Amino acid sequence: MGNERIVLDTSGIDIQGESARIRARGPVALVELPGGVPAWSATDATALRSLLADPRVSKDPRQHWAAFVNGEITEAWPLLPWVVAENMFTAYGADHRRLRRLVAPTFTNRRTQALRPRIEELVAGLLDTLAATPRGESVDLRAGYAYPVPIRVISELIGVPEHLDAGIHRCVDGFFDGSLTAEQAMANYVEMFGLVGQLVAYRRENPSDDLTTALIGALDEDGSRLSEDELVATLMLVVNAGHETTVNLLDQAIYLLLTHPALRADVLSERISWADVIEETLRYEAPVAHLPLRYAVEDIEVDGIIIPKGEAILASYAGANRDPEVHGDTAAEFDPLRTTKDQHLAFGHGAHHCVGAPLARLEATIALPALFARFPDLQFATDPAALAKLGSFISNGHTELPVYLQAPR
Repeated sequence: MGNERIVLDTSGIDIQGESARIRARGPVALVELPGGVPAWSATDATALRSLLADPRVSKDPRQHWAAFVNGEITEAWPLLPWVVAENMFTAYGADHRRLRRLVAPTFTNRRTQALRPRIEELVAGLLDTLAATPRGESVDLRAGYAYPVPIRVISELIGVPEHLDAGIHRCVDGFFDGSLTAEQAMANYVEMFGLVGQLVAYRRENPSDDLTTALIGALDEDGSRLSEDELVATLMLVVNAGHETTVNLLDQAIYLLLTHPALRADVLSERISWADVIEETLRYEAPVAHLPLRYAVEDIEVDGIIIPKGEAILASYAGANRDPEVHGDTAAEFDPLRTTKDQHLAFGHGAHHCVGAPLARLEATIALPALFARFPDLQFATDPAALAKLGSFISNGHTELPVYLQAPR
């Protein structure tokens, strides 16, 4: 086998099977991203956890990715939007700490819990809308429930006005769409940058109690803390990351409960808690399967394998979350009662651990029990095994979840 690369399937049609094949190569293995770009995929949980916390691993391509610095990574690369933005996602060291400090207060436990009544209100409204569906008609729970809960919460949190809502949502979808060409992906990125720029301009004129207004304050008070481009890029990151992961968490949890009727019965009779379901869903089907990209600041040894300085590293959460070394021989089974379920890496680890993780958990804790309490006879309207995946090796979910809310007569 040697250093022969596994070419990643960007359709994401078999994320878990592919992750297992990469893991079989060792704790880290060379894979090929779109455009023939090489990266080291870390699917071993211990190795990945170590890399994520290692100060010798950077997220700044401008400083630490040799291919980027040398000009080999151009606008012709479809994943360029993932590495080119200047925000806390792609910052390193002191820059990262500076940018994260500006966003973190919005996602404290206290502020997150304060959103509970609003999330409950949004969920109740969506369930009322679904309940109006005539018996015998199917509905798509991804589009009609899993998607609108987090996108509305995050849009309100950052203060998106109604006239920019639809455009920004469309761009978010494009960001995770693996089928876009490099040209389309870049055009989508540029369009979103423009729309979020309009959001900033709007909130300058119409300040409110939201993240955008708070960041404008940080920029206007002291420009050294935040540049205009960093402000826009940071808001783009919060919208993208704060929505897609939670959509997939809700999508996969619904899918797993509907395809495991005995477990579902245990959950509804409270023999299994919703917290257990949520953590095991995060482990079993990581909402983000592979996250581009990190870079070796110097040569890094992982179990005798050297990741050379300047080369790219891919955090392969889907693979690491099913590592049998952590989760045993049943790692590939969905079991909300497993004792290791909270040892997952779905929200990352170390300095870049997802700042919005408590919000994602809160949304799932409200949305999932409410759905199953309102529609106890929920069932798939089609063969669940035939449901299409998202067409992305990054985002791990289904294109739709067609269900009957009540048992057909």
